Amino acid sequence: MNKTIKVAVALSAAGVLALTGCGSDSGSGSDSDSINVVGYSVLEQANTEVIKAFNDTDAGDGVDIKGSYGASGDQSRAVEAGQDADEVHLSLEPDVTRLVDDGLVDKDWKDNDTDGICTQSIVVMVVQKGNPKGIDSWDDLAKPGVGIVTPNPASSGSAKWNLLAAYGSVLADGGSASDAEAYMKSFFSNVVALPDSGRDATTAFTSGTGDVLLSYENEAILARQSGTDFDYVIPDSSILIQNPCALTKDAPKAAEDFMAFQKSEAGQKLYAETGYRPLVDVGDVEVDGANDPSNPFPDPKKLLTIDQDFGGWSEANDKYFGDGEDGNTLGILTKIQAESGA
Repeated sequence: MNKTIKVAVALSAAGVLALTGCGSDSGSGSDSDSINVVGYSVLEQANTEVIKAFNDTDAGDGVDIKGSYGASGDQSRAVEAGQDADEVHLSLEPDVTRLVDDGLVDKDWKDNDTDGICTQSIVVMVVQKGNPKGIDSWDDLAKPGVGIVTPNPASSGSAKWNLLAAYGSVLADGGSASDAEAYMKSFFSNVVALPDSGRDATTAFTSGTGDVLLSYENEAILARQSGTDFDYVIPDSSILIQNPCALTKDAPKAAEDFMAFQKSEAGQKLYAETGYRPLVDVGDVEVDGANDPSNPFPDPKKLLTIDQDFGGWSEANDKYFGDGEDGNTLGILTKIQAESGA
């Protein structure tokens, strides 16, 4: 993972926290000059510059890219229900798997150089300026009087990454599964808001709700680039967030070209500008808004991964987030959340 990424960024102060949700109901995969991208909420601002740069290439010249952004689970269900999509760029793998199961995305969507990933980040703790409550560890989040803001796992992919990072922090410190469950009970007792999406959670926190926001690192960096005055902490233990992207079966050639650009050095550098940890080497540059612009993406002491530490999403989604419907078992974290009343 690159540790020396540098990029200077000029962004609109209003843009990062705007909930524009630029939905599009027109256009289809049959139009070779139009692409419908359906993405998770936090991606919207980053995609703006990536799309502009793609349109400046030969492959992207004249291609009209329409975007719809919202909570990842809701976006996935919308595509399943018929929303036009040529590319889906969502928060986590199960939201793409739903579309594979529905016959909208090919089963081999992960058979490529990035294993189906377009962007990546880690979970960080966003705190009020000056960190008045001294929050710097997962243990601090379970202390009395600490108000936590995190999205709702029923709708948001970001929420699932956050909760696995919290649960996994106990395992990373040598604790047992029982210890982790006990910790999560204290964690949920401190949750003061469960907004629908990662972007909604940022808005709630910057509007004065809570003492700490669990968030994508890139969301924290982008907000600070846009003038939001808060701090963020990289805890000793975090989880590698990997956001999948896939084409629908009837996607035009232009959509293939756009995805190739997203994964290229040029595309990944643009994503790095808004705080994503790049998939490829993008050179020795700085990232404004990072705690250390010359070393914007330091590795935490322990970086969990969904595959190595939780058995992959095919196992983890039901085990931790199962909803108990259709005969399925209620997930570990779903049950704890329900019992907490959060």
